[in-house]
Amino acid sequence: MELIETTLASIPGTTFALCAVAVLIAGFMRGFVGFGAAMILIMTLSLILGPRAAVAISSLSGVVLVIQLLPETIRTSEKPFVVPFGIATFVAAPFGTLVLVSLDPAIMKMAISVFVLFMVLMMWRGWRIGGGRVAIIGTGLAAGFAQGTAGVGGPPAVALALARPGTTVQQRANVLGTVAALAFCGVPPLWYHGMFTAEVVIFSALVLPLYVSGTWLGQRFFSQQGQHIYRAAALWVLAITGGATLVIAVSDYLY
Repeated sequence: MELIETTLASIPGTTFALCAVAVLIAGFMRGFVGFGAAMILIMTLSLILGPRAAVAISSLSGVVLVIQLLPETIRTSEKPFVVPFGIATFVAAPFGTLVLVSLDPAIMKMAISVFVLFMVLMMWRGWRIGGGRVAIIGTGLAAGFAQGTAGVGGPPAVALALARPGTTVQQRANVLGTVAALAFCGVPPLWYHGMFTAEVVIFSALVLPLYVSGTWLGQRFFSQQGQHIYRAAALWVLAITGGATLVIAVSDYLY
């Protein structure tokens, strides 16, 4: 399967530099708010390498970041929320990957973006999702399917996590837990469909140091001065990435 629409050797230096900046920003967002990295990477890399390669690179490099943040996640997350959510994502992700390898994901991206923007609006107005098991599992299934389809399962998961009561530290830990589940659930079906090609692995290895460095900087910012602006920053990231993804998805679908 030919995933990368242009070879790595043919990418201009300035273009690769822009990719590097995007990776650094994505890592900072992952370390600070706990999510948003995949959407930044996929939106940037898909313009250069194609959407399938972008999803594969984001998933492969994202696993390392999840491991980097895993001790903090295990220590402070809400296990009755994260565990059933994670199991649901593993059930749904393979079905989403079937869509990725066979159909245009633009329609799914549009639907996800509209849902995310709706959730952001509701949360700005103070609305909260019920914490019942059905809501957790249902959102986990939807997020896992979206992760397999377009690598953008994070926003529905984060919207649910932020809508739950709790301290800023616990909300961020729940976000990290849902993002970890999405990162792991997307890898087996991508591997099964042969999407981790040599060029995908090489590109992931090249950008990984920047990704890890950005994540470390984001963690430090949260621990030192970012806690009091965390929720507002997370909602703004959701709104901006959701709106940008919607515009790109509509453009891809129409043109």
